Amino acid sequence: MKIMEILLIIISALFIDLLIGEPPTKIHPVVLMGNFINYFKKLLSVNNKLNNKWSGVILTFSTLIIFISFTYIILEFAKINFFIYLIAGSILLSSTFSIKLLITSIINVKNNLELDINEARNSISQLVSRDTSNLTQEEIISAAIETLTENITDSVISPLFYSFFASVFGGIFYRVVNTLDAMVGYKDPENIEIGWFPAKLDDVLNYVPARITGFLIIFSAFILQKEWKNAYKIMKRDARNTPSPNSGYSMAAAAGALNVKLIKKGVYELGNNIASLEIETISEAILLTETTIALFVIFSSVLYGLFISILTIFF
Repeated sequence: MKIMEILLIIISALFIDLLIGEPPTKIHPVVLMGNFINYFKKLLSVNNKLNNKWSGVILTFSTLIIFISFTYIILEFAKINFFIYLIAGSILLSSTFSIKLLITSIINVKNNLELDINEARNSISQLVSRDTSNLTQEEIISAAIETLTENITDSVISPLFYSFFASVFGGIFYRVVNTLDAMVGYKDPENIEIGWFPAKLDDVLNYVPARITGFLIIFSAFILQKEWKNAYKIMKRDARNTPSPNSGYSMAAAAGALNVKLIKKGVYELGNNIASLEIETISEAILLTETTIALFVIFSSVLYGLFISILTIFF
């Protein structure tokens, strides 16, 4: 795949996601990934002895092989025409990240919170794993900002990061691993063994993008005239407070930029309680998120363009 084609596919995929959003559920690659993972888990339930770390390795590589092969076949058929190839690659890549859905989901929580706290509890329950039935308004706002800023990395920056290296295949590779982590990367008896390998691999893949995201949030805070110095201070202090080695970077930087404390009871606390968590704080977090994503796309595209120029000069 030519280098210029990669950039064109990434930019086209961004437009598809922002203008159209997610593919239909029945043909969404991530849904298909989930179906395959569930089928594999059902096979394991027949014999509990098979539920071990090696099964997690087999599940990971089986899923990767199936979906990367599926991607390769589609792109090979699409090569009959450049525009068909561009459209096919862009649609496939757009399914690996989710900007529009991420933002609209949080806007939905905000809108519900302005009308009915019970509706807000219900909408946030679809985005977080904690019990939301008795959350206060501040706790809902905190949960919304946490899931929004954490997913800047998981839902946007990481798949795009790997797409710049391997185009559609990079995005699919990351999305398979991240989907596996989301479905089996837990420490409960059912998943602790089979989920060990995909969870560790997901940590490795997110290591660099998570830290890039953290620093981009700080730069975004500077542009938006937020507390960018505090964002750096809180990221440096609190990023490792989360169980994940990666998720704390974006959340802590955002907490610092907004001068708020984000709390998941019994799990972590990020930031200082300088400003209160208001409904409008969600809007500020959304703007911070949008700016961060825009900066990543701009910086990555410019660096990629420079790389292409250097290759053209010397080769």
